[in-house]
Amino acid sequence: MSLFWRIFLLNAAVLVAAGALLLLGPITISTPVLLTEAMILTGGIAFMLAANAALLRLGLFPLQRVTRAMTTTDLLRPSPRPEVAGHGEIAALIETFNTMLDRLEAERATSSARALSAQEAERRRVAQELHDEVGQTLTAVLLELKRVADHAPEPLRGELRQVQEITRGSLDEIRRIARRLRPGVLEELGLVSALTALITETPTPDGLTIRRQMGKDLPDLDAEAELVIYRIAQEALTNTVRHARASRLELSLRSSPCGVELRIRDDGRGLGDTPEGAGLRGMRERALLIGAEMFLGPGPQGGTEVRLDVPVVRHDVPVRKNGSR
Repeated sequence: MSLFWRIFLLNAAVLVAAGALLLLGPITISTPVLLTEAMILTGGIAFMLAANAALLRLGLFPLQRVTRAMTTTDLLRPSPRPEVAGHGEIAALIETFNTMLDRLEAERATSSARALSAQEAERRRVAQELHDEVGQTLTAVLLELKRVADHAPEPLRGELRQVQEITRGSLDEIRRIARRLRPGVLEELGLVSALTALITETPTPDGLTIRRQMGKDLPDLDAEAELVIYRIAQEALTNTVRHARASRLELSLRSSPCGVELRIRDDGRGLGDTPEGAGLRGMRERALLIGAEMFLGPGPQGGTEVRLDVPVVRHDVPVRKNGSR
């Protein structure tokens, strides 16, 4: 039965019941209206309105759940679907809304996967160009500076040596940027070695101590899951170094009942009321790509905690273990 006919018959039933009571009951209306008659009519109308309101609220209550779901749904934070309840058009509306959410999440996952894949390809291209083009050019400049410095008079030789050191520092910085853009150690040595190298190469401000704890006998992960864990750890470390004003940072990677857990904690100033930027939303999008759950919020002792629970995907063929080929 459609919603229109349900509401229409609901009101008709209330009015028919009220008319029957007036016709068959001992209630009479005199002229002028007596106080008792006015009170009875007022009470009857109030009862009809209350009954009508209660029945309508009961019939339309499932729509309120759909309204709350519409206002709170975030495609980056999957939540349980509204329960299909009610009858007729209401049940069909809830079912259609759930189907729409499934389709939107699937489309977002597909588009995010394409965007992140294009981003990784661009990172590799830029890293390759930095290594091949800029790196080779600076290497040639270093060799030329050395040759000129060897034949230069003593007062000028010291200045050339200084320029040579600046150029060498720039070359090392470019190589470090290239490694961050394209973590070759992740492909060659595995996730544990890549995270260790990431912590070692991350420039830390004075007063910040980074501690790491890598579990043993970690379950097997595919290449996509390892890359997601690495990128989320990289983004979390960068945010802590730049914004947290922390004195201690802890990074742990260990086995969990569902697979692998990455946990990053600091004792900084926390997130506060700062809205999530592109970096944090990118972390959530990466987590969704591999079906992982990510928690981002205050730590147990203040600061910020990032926790990533990655499920283990079983394969028929063996995959590379963490830390080895």
